[in-house]
Amino acid sequence: MKEGFLIGGGLIVTGLALELSVGPVAWNTFAWPVNGIVLAGFLAIIALLFLLRKKAYAFQFLGTSQAAIPAMIYAVALTVVMGLTRQEPHGSWLSNMLTFWPFVLIYVYIALILGIIILRRLVHLSSWKRDIPFLLNHLGLFLALTTATLGNADMQRVKMITTIGQPEWRALDGDQIKEMPLSIELKKFIMETYPDGSPKRFASEIKILTMTGKHIQTTVDVNKPYEVDGWKIYQYGYDTQMGAESQISILELVSDPWLPLVYSGIYMMLAGAVCMFVTGGRRKRV
Repeated sequence: MKEGFLIGGGLIVTGLALELSVGPVAWNTFAWPVNGIVLAGFLAIIALLFLLRKKAYAFQFLGTSQAAIPAMIYAVALTVVMGLTRQEPHGSWLSNMLTFWPFVLIYVYIALILGIIILRRLVHLSSWKRDIPFLLNHLGLFLALTTATLGNADMQRVKMITTIGQPEWRALDGDQIKEMPLSIELKKFIMETYPDGSPKRFASEIKILTMTGKHIQTTVDVNKPYEVDGWKIYQYGYDTQMGAESQISILELVSDPWLPLVYSGIYMMLAGAVCMFVTGGRRKRV
């Protein structure tokens, strides 16, 4: 166990050195196809370390609980710090943990350990009642970790200001104007208020025209987005000075192509938990 804590501590020190020398992790450099190549290379490294596990103690150690438990403790500690610290998109160090090298290295280390443990279990399958829930939980966690991390580079989140009667195909990506693969025309802004005049509901009736030739008329409500061609369209804001008479509506458009893989990992973990509950209950009755 001491070796596990030393390795984790070494990764944190290495991460701090990288943070000071090269700055935070630049996820935008991992956009497709780079993240796909990185994932393939990472899987190859896991397979190689597993095949060489009997030739080097260090490789064999990675597949043990003595490596996994300290790594999880470090990860939990850093995640708690993340939860207690205000996170900002352009922050540094603890204020933007997703780009903080120690945080990233610890989670990469956990994914490496998970991969080796999964391969070891696959090679030594014995009882499906015990092995299937284990594999579902660990494969799901591995899939969610790797795809959520690498997919972050391909996620796009932009704001589009639409005006009644005027089709709009440009959106704001931070301070830059971005041309979108679809246009949106605001047909009507809807607002319902409480007796005191505060907003109860606001939504937008919009017309969407896509480059694939789709003509769509729909209503986008708060927390009820509309999805088309990989983009989710959210109701974001409006002209607060005009209120219910607002002639503009601010929409947020989000594209996250790796999200289905992340959800797949989460569903696998849920399925593993259900399997553990069912098989555990059966053993107790026996």
